[in-house]
Amino acid sequence: MGFPLRGSVAVITGAAQGIGRALALHLAGEGVDLALADIDIARLEETAAAARSAGVVVSTHPLDVGDAASVASLPESVLARHGRVSLLINNAGVALIGSFEELSLADFEWLFAINFWGVVRTTKAFLPVLKQQPFAHIVNLSSVFGIIAPAGQSAYSASKFAVRGFSEALRHELHGSTVSLSVVHPGGIATNIAAHARATAATDQEAAKALAATFKQIARTTPEAAAARIVAGVKRREKRILIGGDARLIAIAQRLFPINYWSLFRTFANVP
Repeated sequence: MGFPLRGSVAVITGAAQGIGRALALHLAGEGVDLALADIDIARLEETAAAARSAGVVVSTHPLDVGDAASVASLPESVLARHGRVSLLINNAGVALIGSFEELSLADFEWLFAINFWGVVRTTKAFLPVLKQQPFAHIVNLSSVFGIIAPAGQSAYSASKFAVRGFSEALRHELHGSTVSLSVVHPGGIATNIAAHARATAATDQEAAKALAATFKQIARTTPEAAAARIVAGVKRREKRILIGGDARLIAIAQRLFPINYWSLFRTFANVP
């Protein structure tokens, strides 16, 4: 049975821009009430105002998903406004630029607090609420870098592989319950995540600029197209959602060459 969207209530983290904003506007068009959360309050309010034009109820919740106490208090504020939640979308995420040797342990911990622990803590906070609904769904954003692990992406890939592993195990545990789960692997999406990626003092700055420029060139999928694909997958309760032709190609290449895929990509993409 598909997931009935109209009339449901969705929580979206990282809703101020990018895929999160596009998801908010798409779901508003589907008749979904929204609880939108982000650390960027000004842009979050802009997203909310745009979503309200569709005639749905929208609340905003300033949130740093890396802060455990803020995440733990989020369900109370959402329920006070909406009374229930049937769709949770863990979208918030950040990126780091630099090789493993260039990154400090503090850099790793900062990224994991948001990309992995943010997903785990938000899911932990809302799962009891979701289980009260006759139909509920969780969407966790991983990445194609949760399928392959490129050089220079040790922290980001580790966090996205962790999201994938957590999501798949949780989905198996939820089998037979009213809650289903999708893990999403976007390819290159035209958002600001690469431009806003944190670079440390030890990072090669020229290499960082080159990487951001390369990402901008290859990121062909729009946030709106990504949101439409995710929503379609939610309706069908898909377990894995690949976004973009590049994501599908990467998934196939990893399946065919599970150990040596990076040699293949390095040859054809001319990367170090």
